[in-house]
Amino acid sequence: MAKIKIDPDRKVGELDRRVFGGFIEHLGRCIYGGLFDEDSPLSDDRGFRKDVLEAARNLRMPILRWPGGNFVSGYHWTDGIGPREERPRRTELAWFSEESNRFGTHEYIDYCRTLGVEPYICVNMGTGTMDEAQGWVEYCNGTSDTYWANLRRANGREEPFGVKSWGLGNEMYGDWQIGTLTAEEYVKKAREFAKVMRRTDPSIELVGCGLSGVSGWDRVVVDGLAPFVDYHSVHIYTGSDDHWSNVLAPHAADRALRTVGGMIERARYEQGIEHPIHVAYDEWNVWFRERDETGGLEERYTLSDALAVATYLNVFARHCETVKIANLAQMVNVIAPIFTNKEDMFLQTIYHPLRLCAEHMQEVVLDAFVDCEKHDLVAEASTWPHRVANMGPFDVLDVSATRDAPGRDLTLVVVNRDPDNPIETTVQLTDAAFDGAATAYEVTGDGPEATNDFGKERVGVTGRSVSAAGSSLEHTFPACSVTVLRAAMSG
Repeated sequence: MAKIKIDPDRKVGELDRRVFGGFIEHLGRCIYGGLFDEDSPLSDDRGFRKDVLEAARNLRMPILRWPGGNFVSGYHWTDGIGPREERPRRTELAWFSEESNRFGTHEYIDYCRTLGVEPYICVNMGTGTMDEAQGWVEYCNGTSDTYWANLRRANGREEPFGVKSWGLGNEMYGDWQIGTLTAEEYVKKAREFAKVMRRTDPSIELVGCGLSGVSGWDRVVVDGLAPFVDYHSVHIYTGSDDHWSNVLAPHAADRALRTVGGMIERARYEQGIEHPIHVAYDEWNVWFRERDETGGLEERYTLSDALAVATYLNVFARHCETVKIANLAQMVNVIAPIFTNKEDMFLQTIYHPLRLCAEHMQEVVLDAFVDCEKHDLVAEASTWPHRVANMGPFDVLDVSATRDAPGRDLTLVVVNRDPDNPIETTVQLTDAAFDGAATAYEVTGDGPEATNDFGKERVGVTGRSVSAAGSSLEHTFPACSVTVLRAAMSG
């Protein structure tokens, strides 16, 4: 029998709810035809799809990144302000499309406010200039009698938008990016962008452009931008048609967060930097099927993918002292948990662990001890994404534990990655007891390959009561499942 042991006093740190953040990019049907559809009878008078808004609200996203992604390196924000009918239509060179600019800064801010999320804007460091970035900050946050602040007022917004989080470019290391730079070139350029942006609004927080958290690029950028930034970004996507490879791949994030956390601490120590620097893991997801740049990236997700997504969220919880922002890429249609057509929408398999974790994970992360069967993954380093195979063997049960501040409410997120076998488990508390019944919310289906579709939910959530008394409870975690187990405790 497997064991999970929890000491409610063994605190890892505080979980920042921004790890449940989202991301929208001008790519495929994410924005146009997804969350924003002016001609749809399903939209409100602003063009926002009401069914998508409702589904997105249930994900409880605290922060939403925009406008890219690769798109941002060719995007000029002034094209997306003013009367919609007067905005220029542009050739879009990142995803080989056309950009109408009907969804711009004002629409994005309105969407954030409607959804109840914090905006997070990434600036153009490809074709963009320092003046352009400075002007965007002033337009959004300016309160003085200055040109860009006055233009915002003329466009109908007297009060500033108050955008706190700003990204210094996107994936500037990649040859797919417009304006690709070396790490040294990026640092030199980003320092100057940071100066003018922060001098315009000293209250903003800046995110430096990182890679995988383990690369030479990350070392150079962390060292060079540490005095200027509050966050270093990490982007890792994983996925495989092989179930075990798929569900274990998110442990690449474990290594990335350990490694980049060490880089940050070394830079702060050597340079005498007093302000904290954390990680913004601002692009992550399962993404491997739809890699065609012209195909819209409309991934259809399986139950196996849902397990991988839940594992990512557990990783973020376990590394709560390092990662403070995370943004699932993306929100609608494009590698997304919400999928639409003109008449309807459905929730993909990955939607369910995202919703459950955002709803039930709590503020204090605990150090969970897990004793269970292990699975060893053998793969060629050249073919395995991010070389995670050499991190094994892996626990078949992946677990995170959180509690509320008073220590009365416990949440376990348990991923049983065995595709065939349920796992009987004892959950044991140290110096505490369960106080009444617990509830298990389970994401399950007919097997790893189960998918959802319009009118067909093959992977969903079921809830059931679990007997909980004394210092331990016994529970069987279904094969190929994500279980969110929530229980009251008494000290």
